[in-house]
Amino acid sequence: MSVTVHPAQPAMGLPQNGIVGDKLAQQMLPLNLISSELEFKEEDTPLLSYGQHMQYMKEEDFAVAKTDCERVPGDPSTAFAAFMILDGHNGPAAAIYSKENLLKDVMSCIPPDLTREEWLNFLPRAMVAGFVKTDKDWQQLGQTSGTTATLVIVDGWTVTVACVGDSRCVLDAQGIATALTIDHRLDGNDEEQERIKASGGEVARIRLAGGVEVGPLRVWPGGLCLSRSIGDMDVGDYIVAVPHVKQIKLAPAGGRLIIASDGVWDAVSTRRAARCCRGVQRPEIAAKYVVKEAIRSRGLRDDTTCLVVDLAPRGSEPFAPAMKKSSSFMKLLRCSSAKEAHIADDLNFMEQLFDENSHELAERCVLQGPLLLVDEFISNFALWISLF
Repeated sequence: MSVTVHPAQPAMGLPQNGIVGDKLAQQMLPLNLISSELEFKEEDTPLLSYGQHMQYMKEEDFAVAKTDCERVPGDPSTAFAAFMILDGHNGPAAAIYSKENLLKDVMSCIPPDLTREEWLNFLPRAMVAGFVKTDKDWQQLGQTSGTTATLVIVDGWTVTVACVGDSRCVLDAQGIATALTIDHRLDGNDEEQERIKASGGEVARIRLAGGVEVGPLRVWPGGLCLSRSIGDMDVGDYIVAVPHVKQIKLAPAGGRLIIASDGVWDAVSTRRAARCCRGVQRPEIAAKYVVKEAIRSRGLRDDTTCLVVDLAPRGSEPFAPAMKKSSSFMKLLRCSSAKEAHIADDLNFMEQLFDENSHELAERCVLQGPLLLVDEFISNFALWISLF
């Protein structure tokens, strides 16, 4: 089922398909700030619609959509939307806990009395703090389950994405698919390998009899193939929850966000996932196409979940990226995701507002050894902001 949200109205009832929706309680802004919120023009808010599809194997994937969040409670002109994909491992417990607490923890790290512009500027920092807080609080419960987490917050045309793990978020706009997240896997990520080794961990593949190595690089002890996650306290302190964060502003033409678990990305590329649902207007059908393409490619080997969010200009038809004919120019775009991202910046369908990879964020958050001093970090926002 798909839901379309008109920006200045509360969302209608949410679908009974695994997506969770509710209102996020936040602190009141003083009345003298509300007038500045009204300056945000109605045409600056896109028409938002979303839908999801999933095929379970382990029942450890979760999709979350909250479209009726408000920075100023009771003022629909301050509405924003939040979407999450969580892919648990070693059981679903960490994913369930993060589903219920991650967004709330992020919002609790934003100071009150901020204008919209100040709120958006602060949001990437709050996402880091919120991820780490959720991780710390979960580990204090003494359970060993872990989860990936990809959180997407949409406020007007501004999209802010934070992730740990390998549940990817992709933007499809003007015929180009661009990954907005970084996969926290060890293969091809020398920086993360060095960080883990320096923290006392070992990075290696599974070794069979005779010394034959198979499968992806993993962190030992534990054998986790991710370098960042929420939870996983039994693996070691070198698995941290400091996310990669990216904030962009979409061009008024709009775009499609494809947020999916590794059940999709292990089977299809960023470009292939975007291409298989282009021209499909209903986002829940687009999500179904992505999941079907992944299963057709390699079978159902894992929970396979996709959440599609479409952003379109007000007064327009529901958004669907157009299917374009191949041209000599488009052939230049058949390249790696990193090169795609570079070309995408040149095409001006989005403006990059903030982008920090995990390593840089970790340094700015004042890591001492492999552990982040969360209490000190959260209680000293003023000091931390001065680092940016």
